[in-house]
Amino acid sequence: MTRDDVTEMIVIHKQRKQLTWPQLADAIDCSKEWTTAALLGQMTLNAKQAEIVGNLLDLPEQAVQQLQVVPFKGSVPSAIPTDPLIYRFYELVNVYGTTFKALIHEEFGDGIMSAIDFNMDLKRESDPNGDRVNITMSGKFLPYKQY
Repeated sequence: MTRDDVTEMIVIHKQRKQLTWPQLADAIDCSKEWTTAALLGQMTLNAKQAEIVGNLLDLPEQAVQQLQVVPFKGSVPSAIPTDPLIYRFYELVNVYGTTFKALIHEEFGDGIMSAIDFNMDLKRESDPNGDRVNITMSGKFLPYKQY
């Protein structure tokens, strides 16, 4: 059983049991954003978390074990995403990437925003002209060092 098999199984069992990502996150006491990434194959669960998820989703022991294996990260199957929602993020980086870079470097200096020491929060924002998606990303600044 591969990690991809487990991810597919999680999505099917989650739907069948009518559970939400926030419910699964609450069960393992983590954010909905991190939990969703983990259950979609991008993060590693500890033994207790994997056991809880396994019980909630009726996963076989082999799947519970796979949830504890460090995955290969990167979930987009092609260099240019074809899924419309994911493509918009690709487009956003293409349009605003140089702006992010210029503003971060001006504010912090030469370095990067960590995707390891990282937090994300996704919320629905009510708006009379159509609800909005509000995503806050917070990553530790990692300066390039001189040597």
